[in-house]
Amino acid sequence: MIETGTLRAYFSGLQSRIVAAVEALEGGCGARFRADPWHKEAGQPLDGNGLTCIIEGGRVFERGGVSFSHVSGAALPASATAKRPELAGRPFEAMGVSLVLHPENPYCPTAHMNVRCLLAHPGNDVLANRSDTAAFAKDATLWWFGGGMDLTPYYPFEADIRHFHATCRTALAPFGDDVHARYKKWCDEYFFLKHRNEPRGVGGIFFDDLNEGGDERCFALTRAVGDAFTEAYLPIIEKRRNTPFGDRERDFQAYRRGRYVEFNLVWDRGTLFGLQSGGRTESILMSLPPVVKWRYDWKPDAGTPEAELYEALRPRDWASS
Repeated sequence: MIETGTLRAYFSGLQSRIVAAVEALEGGCGARFRADPWHKEAGQPLDGNGLTCIIEGGRVFERGGVSFSHVSGAALPASATAKRPELAGRPFEAMGVSLVLHPENPYCPTAHMNVRCLLAHPGNDVLANRSDTAAFAKDATLWWFGGGMDLTPYYPFEADIRHFHATCRTALAPFGDDVHARYKKWCDEYFFLKHRNEPRGVGGIFFDDLNEGGDERCFALTRAVGDAFTEAYLPIIEKRRNTPFGDRERDFQAYRRGRYVEFNLVWDRGTLFGLQSGGRTESILMSLPPVVKWRYDWKPDAGTPEAELYEALRPRDWASS
């Protein structure tokens, strides 16, 4: 298995590069990220550290977070062992980068990206050697990678959605002809609000429990996804950031953000993993937007710009359209 030091160097470096790219988009007079380092003391449910970078009240982004974490624990939580019950109770180590960016302009979509690695260890004695990263990785019996990115527009533009999906397809092309199609389908199925019977957004790519083809291939695929995010998303924001909008658009944006909140709190495995394992609550819930509204049994009128979103939410092969 790849040494944990190598994994950590990539994930922390990815966070730095994304933060710098978003700050550049904000411009010299825009808001900057607040860097909030944190550490979990030994003896708590989790041991480890991380860096949460938060931007609020920017010229472009109303709220956003780009978080790096590297933690270990004595027992894998239920959210991580639902498909692998034989791993329940094992010591584990997890690290990765998770981000959500909520632009203020309703014509700019929200985006989410996550890349991560999890190692399940054979016994508590391994945790004692945590400072020896080579031995720590060597003793790990099971590992897997996961991640992906997805787009959540409020007023959809087909060209933007096609660009996002085409960039995802290009990133995965070196890893097999069928990989993008499988991960695109997985994303459509995962980011689906079962209690609403509707997608959260227009999808992207998603994968989890990835360990096929060896650790080098899986790590390379995960890096390809993480490295593609800024090219997939930021050109869309650059194009739409100055589109005029009013109260109507902001009101609809707040309503649709409610769906985002519902998914994260009810269905998202990463949120459940973080809360169940004793993670840092502020960092876990950084994904929530600052302004949200709910209405009782509301639907947009047919033929309105708001109704167009629901047509775009129907899964399709955006990258080839």
